[in-house]
Amino acid sequence: MSTENPAPVPPAPHALIRIPVRIVVLVLVLPVRMAWDALKAGARFLDRALLRPTGRGLAWLYDHTVRRPARWLRHRVLAPAGRAVVWAAKGIGRGLGWFFGGLWRGIGWVGTGVGRGLAWVFGGLWRGLAWVGTGVGRGLAWFLGGLWRGLAWGAERAWRGLAWVFTGVGRGLAWVFTRLGRGLVEVGGLLGKVIAWPLLALFRYVVVPVVRYGVLAPAGWLYRSVLVPLGRAAGWLLTRSGRALAWVFTGLGRGLAAGAELLAKAVVWPFAAVWRYLVVPVVTYGIARPAVWLWQRILVPLGREVRDALAICWRTAGYLSRAVGRGLAWLARNLVARPLVWAARNLVARPFSWLARNLVRRPAVWVYREVFTPVGHWVRDAVWIPARKAAVEARQAARAALASARDTVRQARQDAWRALIGGSRTDRAGEPQVAEARTLGSTTNVPGAAPGPEISLQKRG
Repeated sequence: MSTENPAPVPPAPHALIRIPVRIVVLVLVLPVRMAWDALKAGARFLDRALLRPTGRGLAWLYDHTVRRPARWLRHRVLAPAGRAVVWAAKGIGRGLGWFFGGLWRGIGWVGTGVGRGLAWVFGGLWRGLAWVGTGVGRGLAWFLGGLWRGLAWGAERAWRGLAWVFTGVGRGLAWVFTRLGRGLVEVGGLLGKVIAWPLLALFRYVVVPVVRYGVLAPAGWLYRSVLVPLGRAAGWLLTRSGRALAWVFTGLGRGLAAGAELLAKAVVWPFAAVWRYLVVPVVTYGIARPAVWLWQRILVPLGREVRDALAICWRTAGYLSRAVGRGLAWLARNLVARPLVWAARNLVARPFSWLARNLVRRPAVWVYREVFTPVGHWVRDAVWIPARKAAVEARQAARAALASARDTVRQARQDAWRALIGGSRTDRAGEPQVAEARTLGSTTNVPGAAPGPEISLQKRG
């Protein structure tokens, strides 16, 4: 067989069921896909023809009936009124601030003058009292210091005398007790030697030899020669007897295990034979392998073909449904939509637009130009400008009144200061005197200036 003309490959077993499955699936899926596409087209048409225009209409209605009038009212009415109220409130607040500020400063100046006068009086009184108290305190301190130094010198001398006396007595007693202690120590040493030497000799030459050679040596010989051989013999006997007992119990256990194994084989073997030679072959070759073959050869290919057929038939039904939908849409557009659009445009929109333009917009523009504009100009010229001028004049009058009040308060403060500390008005510090104008003997004076003395420098000498 040549490679140029290969032998035809036989079709796979699952390829035989592909075409029938796809035909059946297409017949079942096509109505479902057409219904789905019809629902999608209806929802899209409802969105374009009803929901979006309704939303735009509601938005336009809200914009022209709520948002724009509210914006116009805010920018043209509420904002100017608010600015006017704020300006008036600021002017009133500034006027009240200037008035109460001047009044507070006047009260502060008066209080400052009174406080300074009282401080000067009480300060002088306090300095006098402090000078007297300082002198008295220094005198008392000198007297008490001298008395304390005298008492301290006497006490120091008395303490030194007592210390010398007690020091001498202590040294004498220390010498006596030292000599007495040394004597007692020597006597105790002699007594200790007399009493302790016989006891030490008894312990060294009697007790130690008896314990070493009469107790310890026989006990050591008994341990090495008797107890150790007896212990080794007892250990050897115990080891041999333990090994013998272990061998006996091991043989007994092995015999019992062999008997139990034989008994188990005699009881369990029939059930094991039934399981191995009857149950396992029946389940394996009668149930499991046919089920696996059915799953691998029939169910899996059938399921795969059904899945692929569903995908392909869904796309094919989509193409068919789109073609049917385009045809129906062309018929609806040319037989229904275009005549309706023409009728709505020529029979509804244009008359409504003409009515709105001639019955609403033009009258509103005329009313705005012929009524509201002249009224606004009259309000501006006859009400707003005079009110603003009156407010400016009132502010200036308030400033003048506050300046006069400040001058009055300043004069009252100066008079109160002069009444407290004395002095003339012309001697106040911080107010320079104005030089008199010289007229050189003329009768005419400089306006607003007092004439100087008409005496030359030579006559003044």
